Amino acid sequence: MSKIYNFSAGPAVLDSTVLEATSKAAIDYQGHGISLMEMSHRSKPVMDMVAETENLVRVLLQVPDQYYVLFLQGGASLQFAMIPMNLLGENQTADYTDTGAWSAKAIKEAQLYGNVNVACSSKESVHNHIPKELNQSEAAVYLHVTSNNTIYGTQWYSYPKPINADGYLVADMSSDIFSRPIDVSQFGLIYAGAQKNMGPAGVTLVIIRGDILGKVDRTIPTMMNYQTQMDKSSMFNTPPVMSIYAVNRTLSWLKENGGVEAMAEKNERKAKKLYDEIERNPLFISPVALEDRSLMNVPFVFADGGDEADFLSFCDHRGLKTLKGHRSVGGFRASIYNAMPEAGVDALIHAMQEYQTN
Repeated sequence: MSKIYNFSAGPAVLDSTVLEATSKAAIDYQGHGISLMEMSHRSKPVMDMVAETENLVRVLLQVPDQYYVLFLQGGASLQFAMIPMNLLGENQTADYTDTGAWSAKAIKEAQLYGNVNVACSSKESVHNHIPKELNQSEAAVYLHVTSNNTIYGTQWYSYPKPINADGYLVADMSSDIFSRPIDVSQFGLIYAGAQKNMGPAGVTLVIIRGDILGKVDRTIPTMMNYQTQMDKSSMFNTPPVMSIYAVNRTLSWLKENGGVEAMAEKNERKAKKLYDEIERNPLFISPVALEDRSLMNVPFVFADGGDEADFLSFCDHRGLKTLKGHRSVGGFRASIYNAMPEAGVDALIHAMQEYQTN
């Protein structure tokens, strides 16, 4: 076995240059003689690194000046609660789209703080598509979407607009951020756990427009208050420095390779290859509606039944790892994030073809 390809949905594949740089920084950061893990987050090298990482986010996504870029902890799961806690008053309503497991969890947390209108749901069809018709509340403070559904393999290709003229979009982009260009100005808040498409677990990116805060009448715990994090530039307490550095190296790699525009072309090419093979190969089918298929997470199942364990073992022996589908879907799932090389997709396609002829 000469090469391992990691198709995990998260923690996910990182480019080798990121792994090498992070491993060196763990021993001696930039010749300072100590590990980055030992350095004070108040020290100039660390503060410069965090500032550089913020700038990379702003450049790659063309973030407007009125938005803050934060590096927080707790993953997207903590954001499920922080968002309504900061943005949704007790007697106010927010619209949520139910397109998968993570959006359902976001809905559950939001219901603790205000009224939630489920504007659409694909639950009855096992989340195999993105609903096109939304039943929004005219007074909704915000409309929440999960841009890419990691488990079910669906993705929003165009975002709905809030019908409330004063409303705004909130998006969980954990599994497709930096995979394609986005118009940040469409959103009031974007959040993303790093461990799928931009780094390791431990840090969560939040991009927030400052003027949406300060409008709820509740006491917010200091650490959970976005204003605290904005005022302290993500340094209210010790941030996850090593994870932020890995994000820094990932975004630098992305910038050096043409940015999100170039990456979008590569991702479309990789996904098309894999979906074409699923359509061609009589052994497999995709359970996802054609127009909503994700470029990041590709679930597929046996067309007429088969030995899933045998196919997974077949792939494993060829260096194709972590292809087991989520338990709620079954079958297989190939997560082909930015750092998955095209050669990895080619190797999986070759294995599918080889398995067909066996």
